[in-house]
Amino acid sequence: MASARAAVAALRTPRTRRARKAAPALPALELAARPNPWLRALGLTTVVLVGAWLGLLIVGNVRVPVGPMDTTMALRPSLTGGTKINVSPLGALTLDSHVAPVRLDVNVDQLDPLRSQALVDHPERLSGLQDEVARDVEHGTLDLAVRSCVAVVSGATALGLAVYRHPRRALTAGGLALALLAASGATAYATWNPKSVLEPKFSGLLSSAPSLVGNARSIVTEFDVYQKELARLVTNVTKLYDVTSTLPAYQPDPAGLRVLHVSDIHLNPASWKIIASLVEQYKVNVIVDSGDTMDHGTAAENGFLDPVADLGVPYVWVRGNHDSRTTQRYLQHMRNVHVLDDGRAQTIAGLRFAGIGDPQFTPDRSVSPGGDAAEVLAGDRLAAALRDQRAAGTPVDVAVAHEPAAARETDGAVPLVLAGHLHHEGTEVMKYGTRLRIEGSTGGSGLRAVERKYPDPIEASILYFDRGTRRLQAWDEIRLGGLGLTTAEVSRHLPEEVFDQRLHHEPPGTKPSPATPSPSGS
Repeated sequence: MASARAAVAALRTPRTRRARKAAPALPALELAARPNPWLRALGLTTVVLVGAWLGLLIVGNVRVPVGPMDTTMALRPSLTGGTKINVSPLGALTLDSHVAPVRLDVNVDQLDPLRSQALVDHPERLSGLQDEVARDVEHGTLDLAVRSCVAVVSGATALGLAVYRHPRRALTAGGLALALLAASGATAYATWNPKSVLEPKFSGLLSSAPSLVGNARSIVTEFDVYQKELARLVTNVTKLYDVTSTLPAYQPDPAGLRVLHVSDIHLNPASWKIIASLVEQYKVNVIVDSGDTMDHGTAAENGFLDPVADLGVPYVWVRGNHDSRTTQRYLQHMRNVHVLDDGRAQTIAGLRFAGIGDPQFTPDRSVSPGGDAAEVLAGDRLAAALRDQRAAGTPVDVAVAHEPAAARETDGAVPLVLAGHLHHEGTEVMKYGTRLRIEGSTGGSGLRAVERKYPDPIEASILYFDRGTRRLQAWDEIRLGGLGLTTAEVSRHLPEEVFDQRLHHEPPGTKPSPATPSPSGS
């Protein structure tokens, strides 16, 4: 038996033994050679996205006549979505029309001379431009949808074939690209906001012409808004091109009141030229300055204030923490200046204002011992004065304070309160219904602009009020590039109650419900 085993062992050659040892290792080698499924999925995703993008870029454009203009429509990848209308060479308008991973780009290529001349010669045709524009946009959108589907499938399939060299994988990439585009379209449809055309953001030279989209009183409902305002946009762009691309003067609603809100000028002499230009451009009725006009509040700085007398409209002012009593007395002697302090109300340009000066004077930027407690106490005094005015039958329309902490104490006592101090814009409706509007720095933070790598922008706002109700109807945020920059932007914003008023078909003069007073009396 033992000899038989020895004979069998002798027959096993070294090659046989090596083969038997190597045999169990073959499945492991095959597994190691297979690509990681996560890496395969990542590679396929990359091929789909890059291929779809290349397809849109190369063949995804559609030339569409919109009214008298020749335009090019295209879809582009985007993290935020929206619509961008490029009106070369005047600038661009950005609309928050939808939220999806694709953005609609509309380039106005040129104005058709025959169609535009027909509108100029026969202005009665402008009445039908709304329907024409709506049809053109609808047809262009459908053409763009079809072209985009073909573009993403072709791009992803072609790139898949080049990478994988296998028809099945290439077709899989094309199918996934089509599914991605369909999902993006569904998301855009679900988040479609037809009112976005009422709240555009202008850039370039178009920031000088907010009248392109009309004013807040022309609001209607749902798609009618988009149709009518888009027609207005096309009409005005037509007129712009017809007069060799020169921008028309802004034509405000003659029945409304326009307030220019500025703040935190901080001794920037360029601010006066900007303010004077805005007063002329927007036909402003009154300017409101929510403080920090100066930097140190010294008597030597008072000459900086002299241009205020030449602005041609009333100038309402409250003291900031960089403005001294010396500054305040100097301004009080100017004929067109109205200094607000201690809550005393004044009727100026058809609106009733009340305000309070900042209780702290910190020109060296130190922290005053009073801190926020002093600001809150000043806000309490202002709120008490506002409630007294309302009880007397002379309610205040707009309250003004420099520090937002003081302004917040007026919640429920006034429809609108203006503030500054933070050097950036912001707005909110507080708990008891008062809207707080914080202005940025109209002086670009003054000398602080040279202390940072990127200078602060110059910011101001135009507030539109209904003359009958004296309530805020809309506001334009104006943002200019800071020191060394040349950008310009204007954003239109509408209060929620204005939307609600039009959606419920209330007449334009209907007065919204007054803000509910705070139970705590603050």
